[in-house]
Order: sequence, then structure tokens, then C-alpha cells
Amino acid sequence: MISLPVGAFLAADRQALVQQLAYEDMQQFRGSERTQIRAWEQSITVLAAALAGWPDATDWQLILEFPMRRLGRRIDALLIMPRAVVVLEFKTDAAQLLTADRQQVEDYALDLQDFHAACRAHPIIPVLVATHATPGPAAWPLLLPGVAATVIDASAATLGQVLRALAARLPPVPPQTPDRWADARYQPVPGIIEAARTLYLRHDVSDIVAARADVHNLTVTTDAILGAIRAAEAERRHTIIFVTGIPGAGKTLCGLNAVFGTAGRSGATFLTGNPTLVLVLREALARDASRNRSRQIGAARRETRSTIQALPHMRDHYVSHPLETPAEHVIVVDEAQRCWSGDYAVRATKTRPVQLTASEPAHILDIMARHGDWSTVVCLIGGGQEIHTGEGGLAEWSNALRDRPDWHIYAPPGLSEAPDPRQRLAALPNTDHDVALHLSVPVRSVRNPGAAAWVDHVLRSDAVGARRIAETGMRLPFVLTRDLDAMRHYLRQQARGLRRAGLVASSGAKRLRADGLGVEVPHMDAGAVANWFLDRWPDVRASDALETVATQFACQGLELDLVGLCWGGDLVRRQGWRVRNFSGSKWTVPGGAEAIANRMNTYRVLLTRARYETVIWVPRGDARDRTRDPAELDQVAAFLLDCGAVPLETLAVADAPPPTAQATLV
Repeated sequence: MISLPVGAFLAADRQALVQQLAYEDMQQFRGSERTQIRAWEQSITVLAAALAGWPDATDWQLILEFPMRRLGRRIDALLIMPRAVVVLEFKTDAAQLLTADRQQVEDYALDLQDFHAACRAHPIIPVLVATHATPGPAAWPLLLPGVAATVIDASAATLGQVLRALAARLPPVPPQTPDRWADARYQPVPGIIEAARTLYLRHDVSDIVAARADVHNLTVTTDAILGAIRAAEAERRHTIIFVTGIPGAGKTLCGLNAVFGTAGRSGATFLTGNPTLVLVLREALARDASRNRSRQIGAARRETRSTIQALPHMRDHYVSHPLETPAEHVIVVDEAQRCWSGDYAVRATKTRPVQLTASEPAHILDIMARHGDWSTVVCLIGGGQEIHTGEGGLAEWSNALRDRPDWHIYAPPGLSEAPDPRQRLAALPNTDHDVALHLSVPVRSVRNPGAAAWVDHVLRSDAVGARRIAETGMRLPFVLTRDLDAMRHYLRQQARGLRRAGLVASSGAKRLRADGLGVEVPHMDAGAVANWFLDRWPDVRASDALETVATQFACQGLELDLVGLCWGGDLVRRQGWRVRNFSGSKWTVPGGAEAIANRMNTYRVLLTRARYETVIWVPRGDARDRTRDPAELDQVAAFLLDCGAVPLETLAVADAPPPTAQATLV
């Protein structure tokens, strides 16, 4: 990154600037290709021509190659004016202004809007410069303080004129000091896929781990994990580390960093029983490796398999090869509370080629104990995330550890007093308690840290507690509508830049078929899942086509920027929440506390998938159809409104930028 006043930029030796950019690029990435150097030469020449002879701009700040930490990319140039921030993306030698390029520069502006402290009070204006294009008449966007405007098109010939016209149209906001802009906090919160990509490519991930200033415990937790791993290796002992946290608090980020971040180590692997997470992360990493390292996609996919593995495959391999020792000394088990209980494991594998004789935790510990010197198991524990029959929770890890006293345990305090028996870790000897191993601050919900707590109150039927969170002054990121078309329109309007929207629904919401939502993403189909999470519209298989729905099995452990939650008749209101199953042609009430808890957890998963906003669509039902009773669905909608959900009809749904500046930074 180079930051200097416009006057100094105009006076600088252009070749020296290019050489400095190339040197810095080589330090962080693999090196500068000839095409990149030529692009810098052209963009610097275009910038110099656009800014020359403009005395007012002399003291403004120009920043070249500003790093976008969340996205793993860099902005070509930022022009910091006293009353605005202009984001410039150059497409050198380009004769066309492409939609994909507009989305890219708009996404940069949105990222600054949400995560850069110096962008709270000034418009953020994205400008796409296709050097040889012929832009049409300028369509000047609405310029609002703290809001990313829509994209302005320019060429090498028109850039100077565009910048001068923009400067004349800026709103009368308090001026900033341009040379201090870069000193303000820029603390992005990456999504799971973004973080994995950045970590895997071995970029600097210190800012990803640190995330926002108010979630400093992400750094503390990561350090605690790595410290315990180093102690296990130094003291030659077997160690298990339990990391707990509320939904969206960053457990997976810590686990990924422990496996293959620059703060992590080689000889480690990330295990998950969630097949969708395996499929999506592997495919995302493989596509990046193929694109950035010029490798065949098949070879890139094979390369990622050792880093992110399906827990059942690893388990079955070593159970069937009892004399074989894993190559990895460190494994991270994602959503470890979902591991199978002993009874279920024996019953579920009775007719399979590989038969289990104990719980999954017991088998995992025995497999890692084959290392004669040391090993570490890192268990990421998400409370209220059990959605399958047979998931044993922390209680199964307690049972396994009780019979294996040679394992040293690290855990956050208080787990032995958890109200849910499945989430209790017994008070065992050889346990060190560390408060750093609990993540209590959400990072997934960018705009309102109270989102996860609001969901918890809603699912406990605590409307008063939910409404208290909704009335804190920061707009609640939960919107309610009864109109499916209105939900789709709103999601498309909000999904600016490269932000991704998608529809989710409970696997038990069988009667959504009557409203045209009977097609689910097959969560065991690698291609379908990857298409849904990684491809973009106009590919109709992508999530933002808003045609297919992902169930809890497809989206658990992953996230979208904007979520459309399609509420089903499997969870309705009748003097509290009532769980139902659809069987044949009617709803039935399930028996057993586990089945009821799993359905409630299903909606907890679905309600906590969004990074920015969740739109909840509650169907109106049909009085002629006994399986879609309008009165039951009306009660659901009324309760959510009573909890503070924002009626979609009260929001401005237009083509202008969304008015979110008041709550984009903490």
C-alpha cells in the first residue's frame, strides 16, 4: 500500500511508484507478474492525468493498493476527499464496462461502509474506470453520509471530469482530514468461506483473527488454543481442548486458523461431520488454488482433501485399520457436540462394513492416542446446534474421558453446570479451566451483536426479552413479511456488490410445496451444494437465484450475507411453540424430548445464518387446506412482530442504497 497527498503523487516518479508497489506485492504474495506491473503503470498514468491541474485536490490523500482484509483483495486506488471517499477500480485496456466489474468495486465500497470507522460520516463512492470504454451520460447517484453509493462509470478520458463533478455534488457533511483516514480502524469480519480462502493461501491473517475491536476474545481464544497445542507437544502428552461459544461467535474461524493459518501449524486437519461444510470449503479452496496457482482443478481438489476431512471417513478408516497411526498430531473437530452417542453409533453401524463399538468421541480419542508421544484434539462446541437423532453432546465426551484418565483437558469454566444435560462436561481430574476458551460475542451478525440473543429469546417464547434487544436503538436485522414476492424483491435489492442472498427452510417444512418452494438443495450432492454457495446469478443453481431452498442440513456451519427464511408449519404457536412432523397428509406431534429439541435447534440454525439481515416469510396459509391453517401461521407472525421483528412494509424498498449507516460499525 502507498499513501501520499495528491500533490506528492503528481510530483513523484511514476516508475518509482510502480517499483514500490511491486516490491510490497512480492513481500505478501508470490510476486508481480508483468501484466500486473503494466496495469499499475497505466492506472497511475490515468490517475495523474485526471488529477493534474486541480489545485483543490493537492492536499487530498491518494492510497494505492489498499488491502481489503475480509476479501483477500486490494483496492486499486482510494481518493480521500474532505467530504467523501472515492473507491477507484481500474480495468486497463478494457473497452467495456462489465456488470461483474461494477459488482466488484461496489463490494469494496460496501466493505468500507460496514467495517471502516472513517466511513461513518461521509459518502463512499465507487467508480469503475474501464480505460478504453465509452461511458454513457453520467447517472449521478444519491450521496448519503456513511452509505456506499451506486457505481459511477468512467474511462481514462472522462475520469477527471467525473471526479470534478462528484466533488461539486457532495453533501455538506463535516470535513475529515484526508491524511488521517488510513489511521482509522478498519476491522473486517470475514465469512467462513472468505476466511478459509485467505488462510489457505497463506496471506497475513492477523486481522482476520482479531476481527472487530469488540470481539478481541477471538484473538485470545486462538492464542489459548495454540498455547495448549504447544504445551502438549513440549510435555509429550495427549490433550483435548473444548472451545465453546454462541452461534456465530467465531469458533470455526479459530479452528481454521489453528489448522492452517499463519498462526497455526502443519500436520493438522479440520474434521467435521457436516458434509456440506466439507464440500463447500474444499471446493472453494480448490477453485482458488486452481485459479491462483495455475493448477488443474482436479489436482487442486485432491490437495485440499487432507486439510478438510469428513469426520466419518477419517473415523471409519482408522477403526478398520487398528494398527495405523494418523499422520496428523492435531485435529480440530467442528461441532463436536454433534458426535454420535455410544448407543446410536453401535445401532447405526450394525449393518455397515465398518461397525463402531463405542461412541464417536471414544473412537476419536483412541485413534489419536495411537501417537506414542503426543496429540491434541480441539473440540469446537456450539450450544443448541444439535439437529440429528443420536447426537450425544458434551456428555458423550465426558463419558469417553472418564475412561481415559491420561488425557489432559482444557475447557472454559461452568460446563459442568450447563442446564441441558447433553451440554454438561463432567468435573474430571486433569482439567485446566480457561475463560478464554469461551466465545461470547457474535461476529457473524455484522450490524447487531444482539442477533443471536434475540433468537434465543424468541425460541424460548420470551417476547419481553426479545423486544428489549430490539429496542436498543440499533435496528434489529430481522424483517417479517407475509409476501414471498416482496421478500425476493427486498433480498435482491439489498444484495448489492458481491453480497450473496439465499432462501433457507426447515427440512420439516413440507407444506411450503404448496407455495412453490418444494425444491431443496440436496445437501449430500457435492456439485449442487458447491453451485448453491459459490456460483453467482445468472446461474440458476446459485443461492442468489432465490429458487431453491437450503435446509438446516445444507447450511449449518456456513452462512450467507442475506437470508430469506421460509417459515414452515412444523413450528407453530399454540400457547407457546409447538413442534410437528408431516406424515402422509397431516401433521403429527413427535414424541420424545430429543426430537422436539432438535426441531427447535433447526430454527436456531436457520435464524443465525445471516451476516447482515434475515427476512422471515410466514405464509398466509389457506383456509381450505387443513395442513396450512391461516390462524396458526397468523399467530407465528404476530408473535415475531411482538418480539420486535421489523415489518417489511415499513422499510423503503427501492433502488436507492439501503439506509444502514447508523448500525454498520460497533
